Amino acid sequence: MTTPAGAPARAADEPIPRPVWRLALVIAFGAFMSQLDTSVVNVGLGTIATDLHAELADAQWVANAYLIALGLSLPACGWLGRRYGAGRVWLVSLAGFTLTSGMCALAGGIGWLVAFRVAQGLTAGLLLPAGQTVLGQAVGPHRLGRVMASLGIAVTLAPALGPAFGGLVLDLGSWPWLFLVNLPLGALGLCLGLRHVPRARPPVQPGSLDWPGLLLVAAGVPLLIYGLSAWGERGAASEGFGGALGPVAAGALALAAFAWHARRTAHPVLDLRLFANRAYAAATATAALTGAAMFGATLLFPLYFQIGRDTGVTGTGLALIPLGLGTALLLPLSGRLVDRLGGGVVSVYGGLATVVTTLPFALLDTDVNVVAVEVLLLLRGMALALAVTPPGIAAYQAVASEQLPDATTQVNILQRLGGALGGTVFAVVLAGKLPHGVDGAFHAAFWWLTAASVLGLGSAAWLAAAQRRDRRAEAG
Repeated sequence: MTTPAGAPARAADEPIPRPVWRLALVIAFGAFMSQLDTSVVNVGLGTIATDLHAELADAQWVANAYLIALGLSLPACGWLGRRYGAGRVWLVSLAGFTLTSGMCALAGGIGWLVAFRVAQGLTAGLLLPAGQTVLGQAVGPHRLGRVMASLGIAVTLAPALGPAFGGLVLDLGSWPWLFLVNLPLGALGLCLGLRHVPRARPPVQPGSLDWPGLLLVAAGVPLLIYGLSAWGERGAASEGFGGALGPVAAGALALAAFAWHARRTAHPVLDLRLFANRAYAAATATAALTGAAMFGATLLFPLYFQIGRDTGVTGTGLALIPLGLGTALLLPLSGRLVDRLGGGVVSVYGGLATVVTTLPFALLDTDVNVVAVEVLLLLRGMALALAVTPPGIAAYQAVASEQLPDATTQVNILQRLGGALGGTVFAVVLAGKLPHGVDGAFHAAFWWLTAASVLGLGSAAWLAAAQRRDRRAEAG
């Protein structure tokens, strides 16, 4: 898979066999389940706290524990894929996710529910990178954009539909049904996966697991994500190192220690030598920055409706659907363009469109006509389809097939860290400005979001230049 993006049009237009499309749909089904769970449960935290006789602050850990556990399991995904095969990892993860969903529904206290959510998050964290590896190894580089776009639709729609779906479930039933709905879906996904997901072991087995490296990354990533998220929620750095800055510092130190360790280890748990490839380095940097522009904004836009426009929780969930819908609508075109033009070129156009569709929120007051807001969200979602997904595809196209487990893991980690950092910056800016006026606070926060989009555009230009150099080197 080392052929760079920007393949000849004839190769990019090669039809994708039906078995590959069936495989892509199965993998997307699992990704949709795990991503839906990141947002659907948030709607029910108040109900969960009341029914389990817990404080809302304790119930918040039902959501936080899941996100932290996602970061814990990610570092091991690369080694597990090299050792057992990405298809086996995906199937075991889906089975674990389904089983732990049932355990969450049966929890009799808030402590048990948080513990089961940790187990659920550990399994969910493996589903997306393992699925991306399965697809990348099945389809080849020139057709990867079209297939990965189908996975991107699931990943994008799930968080957008989660709040509305969660509200509907709570209206019709009780909070355990937020988890019980995963049982029939998981059983169906397993049946389809056993039939269509390849389970061959890799021809070359990796060395023994790098336990010191795994412990450093498995500690550093969730600590950094938790610390950044906590800092953003509090809206200030006044908590000191015992509050939010402590986990941030500890996580950063752990990751720095891993980088030092990886350079001195023959078989680290994550192969950082991939970053010697200029196209891969540019693609992962772009993925991280666009992650801030996309996932970081998932914190800002709900606050925009709830605080700026005085919209309820369910109404906010419905109002944000155009954002996810716009991304889902344009992702098929985005994938096709990546196959024909290369991820760098598409990312540049997407970055420009993201800046243009974010800027109005920095200029308009919060009482602007709701139709204009929804149209802007739809257009911004379309822009994100061209900006966020292509860098990840470009990263996977830049490496060999046997390196995909490491590449998918690293891209997912960097996107999560970028999203956590973006969310923190936007929340801190917003909290600092709110006492001086709602409109001014959101103007400032959206200016920062625009600046993050500009940084993503600059990184996309670097990616496009790196891919051009690779193509010239091949031609010469």
